[in-house]
Amino acid sequence: MKKDFYEILGISKNATAEEIKKAYRKKAIEFHPDKNPGNKEAEEKFKEAAEAYEVLSDANKKAKYDQYGHQAFDGGGFGGGQHMNMDDIFSQFGDIFGGAFGGGGFSGFGGGGGQRRVKGSNLRIKVKLTLEEIANGVEKKVKVKRKVQAKGVTYRTCPTCNGSGQIMKIANTILGRMQTATTCHTCSGSGQILDQKPVGADAQGMLLEDDTVSIKIPAGVVDGMQLKVANKGNEAPGSNSIPGDLIVAIEEIEHEFLKREGENLHYDLYISFAEAALGVSKEIDTVSGKVRIKLEEGIQSGKILRLKGKGVPSINAYGNGDLLVHVNVWTPKTLNKEQKQFFEKMLSDENFIPRPEKSDKSFFEKVKDMFS
Repeated sequence: MKKDFYEILGISKNATAEEIKKAYRKKAIEFHPDKNPGNKEAEEKFKEAAEAYEVLSDANKKAKYDQYGHQAFDGGGFGGGQHMNMDDIFSQFGDIFGGAFGGGGFSGFGGGGGQRRVKGSNLRIKVKLTLEEIANGVEKKVKVKRKVQAKGVTYRTCPTCNGSGQIMKIANTILGRMQTATTCHTCSGSGQILDQKPVGADAQGMLLEDDTVSIKIPAGVVDGMQLKVANKGNEAPGSNSIPGDLIVAIEEIEHEFLKREGENLHYDLYISFAEAALGVSKEIDTVSGKVRIKLEEGIQSGKILRLKGKGVPSINAYGNGDLLVHVNVWTPKTLNKEQKQFFEKMLSDENFIPRPEKSDKSFFEKVKDMFS
């Protein structure tokens, strides 16, 4: 079972953005590979801290994590960073180390003389889903325009930074000589510059192309949730670069008859006086198709029928919610002469005089039961 992100960084849920950043920097420096050469346990803790920071430093991801936990990112191959490697970490968060490790790199990943891996920018799209697709999970194929390296493009080592992607500067301060690292202005931190540019490519050797991406969306997602498809964003220039990610925002299409409340669904069923008095069999909509339910004789308006497991699956795999059927007895607004005479006769009929029993709960009791 994955550790709690707040526990990993040693902070509370009320921590500010600055406190989150400070806690991550402390953990990252403690378990940095340069300080723990060959220590696999330290390397794993270093990655855990980076994964926790990736989620908690993003206000939107943090909100989803606080509401749904790890399941907000683990479903269907998406993640809040669980597939991160050392390249990802230093390409995204290298600047957080300041000058502690020569600008954030170690071994061959930056500041130590090797080429720095640059990550392409993320792409964002919105995917609209029906309630049925949300309830059952779905695979969507979407077309996106993404930057890719042109075929035949070649790159060579940047002469300004010798492939490190950074320029080291030494300054004299009251605390002594301090070494700082800045991103190389010639190669924008990639460590490489364009060598041969194919026809049609831009100044960085990139082309804008249409790509079809298959997205597996797990059951139980909610409106506004964001999922990540790794490496399906824009590519970056350079032979040592990695693509960005495709961020998928979920938009729920409102259902014609069913109203969603978390994992539970609500359905308003309208019946006539005659149907309420005599009892009736009715067909209603659910997310898995139509079902037939039987209403007993003398059913009262406001009665709530609970269909177990006919709601939406929990994103945390806790099972399905229920479908709550709200029975509404429809009162006719106009009556013909014969109908009016019938109801006038019934005004004093004992069977038509309201006599609620203890089992007939009040409106407030029904609301209380709904949310219990």
